[in-house]
Amino acid sequence: MNKKTIFITGTSSGLGKLTAIHFAKLGWNVAATMRTPEKETELTTYDNIKIFKLDVTNVDQVNSAVNDAIATFGKIDVVVNNAGMGSYGALELAEESTIDWQFAVNVRGPINVIRKFLPHFRAVGGGMFINISSFMGVTTAVPLGSLYNMSKFALEGLTEGLYYELKQLNIELRLIEQGGSKGNNFVHSVIWNKNENIDAYNDLENKVSHMMANSPEDQLDDPQTIVDAIAAQATGESNQFRTIVGEAGKGLMALRNSVPIEQYLETIASNYK
Repeated sequence: MNKKTIFITGTSSGLGKLTAIHFAKLGWNVAATMRTPEKETELTTYDNIKIFKLDVTNVDQVNSAVNDAIATFGKIDVVVNNAGMGSYGALELAEESTIDWQFAVNVRGPINVIRKFLPHFRAVGGGMFINISSFMGVTTAVPLGSLYNMSKFALEGLTEGLYYELKQLNIELRLIEQGGSKGNNFVHSVIWNKNENIDAYNDLENKVSHMMANSPEDQLDDPQTIVDAIAAQATGESNQFRTIVGEAGKGLMALRNSVPIEQYLETIASNYK
């Protein structure tokens, strides 16, 4: 039986790196992509992991990385769109470049990768895209996250919309809604929208940033549970279209589904009074 191959974006750290290592240990070939492969030392120790330079916002790099991965392995079975970043802070204070960057990484990036892989998946008779979203893509749970929420809601809509046009081609789509996880550097990589001349949002920003910085470790998910959810989809153990990982996300979804939206929004807002 031919060894299967998975292509993963954003493998320089965190969930992406853990996923690459997990699949390598399962015996898969792994095409691991990152913006600065010259800095990587851990993934290079695995014979069945090959690293490719990729900034998902750069269409030329997407084309090169995908072409090189296909040339290296012959066939790609699963693509994991994991690369993502976040901006927080009042929308009024956001720089134009930040708005464009948030969309470019979290929405246009997956679009770029998916579009490049579609001819290959059509040629080989099928494949799977696993898009790493967030429970912030199906709920709004933290103030000042409008841009991040926008990007994840868009990824959800993109994935659902693609389901219909790709089903006939035996190309499967999956969504993983993760939450906060241990060892995730998301909080430290967040770009905050700020303007020293406007203080109307300072109180709310202080509350949100304090909450992010002081989330109890026991309330964060084990990242391996997210990796396991990805593996369950890739291996066919699960065929669930949307998988919410973690108690926080499941609790928020249960609340959102059980009350009118107005009540849900007021309940979340009351946590930051």
